[in-house]
Amino acid sequence: MTQAPTPTADTVRRLVRSLLKDGAGGSAGPEIRPASPGAEPATWLVGARHVLRLAPDREAAVSQRRELRLRDLVRPHVPVAVPTSVAYGEWAPGLTYTLDAKVPGGSGGEHDVSAVGEADLAGLLTGLREVPVRQAETLGVPRTAPRSLEALRRAAESAAGRLAAADEFDAARMRQLTQPAAVQLAAQPGTATLVHHALTGDHLVVGVDGRVRGVLGWADSVVGDPAEDIAGLALAVGSPAAVRAATLAGYGARPCLRGLWLARCDAVTRLADRLEGKGETPAPLLRTQLRHAWEAILLERVTEFREDEGADEP
Repeated sequence: MTQAPTPTADTVRRLVRSLLKDGAGGSAGPEIRPASPGAEPATWLVGARHVLRLAPDREAAVSQRRELRLRDLVRPHVPVAVPTSVAYGEWAPGLTYTLDAKVPGGSGGEHDVSAVGEADLAGLLTGLREVPVRQAETLGVPRTAPRSLEALRRAAESAAGRLAAADEFDAARMRQLTQPAAVQLAAQPGTATLVHHALTGDHLVVGVDGRVRGVLGWADSVVGDPAEDIAGLALAVGSPAAVRAATLAGYGARPCLRGLWLARCDAVTRLADRLEGKGETPAPLLRTQLRHAWEAILLERVTEFREDEGADEP
């Protein structure tokens, strides 16, 4: 099998010069640099206005073609910006690229989401639910089955014990999710929607005012359990904000609590795995996600308050 070529800075520079023929950046062309540490060789910032993404293999090329079509399908339904491709083609035989207009703003890790930003997230969740599932599947978006919360609970209990031994987490907190509760929070039939499936801090574009300006990273989208996006928001912006946004979007207690516990189980398991040398996500980011996921939502805070009151009674 032929080895796919690896794009270099020279590859990117030549491609950018051929695409931006209006003289942007002068004869040398605009400045190019990796979009983030580790993003090279696939994703590059081109000047201040564009982002170039290169598919490194044929599987990624298929995914990129699907993503471009999906973004066009999603855009009319959501109140935040979805990236627009200003140029698209092949940078090598069978390997695609897209030059996207950069969505102005910072990442979710740089700016906190405000109350109005939570309304933006609610609009995003509402819009995803309105995207016609059949049309998304026609584009090739895969359908995935809901994950077993009971299986996640068991894995997270084991991981919590390992984190407790490393003084990273209080394993007793996992007792809040009982086996009957995990069964009760199973996904309901007929609730599948388009799911972004990667609502990380890096994929949320947030302004200095806390408004959510755009959402990036649509390549991993699926038709499936909407609680997965609630879970993603819990890890990215905190559980209270995620649950408030989901509630504003019309989701009831079951999907909100399911999303909360998906996030909590994932956060515990991923950090435990990382401390054992598995995975590539930096441990500091996983610790932040663990803290976000385990922030108490209003219902839990009310329960704690009542318990404290009861402790003073005879």
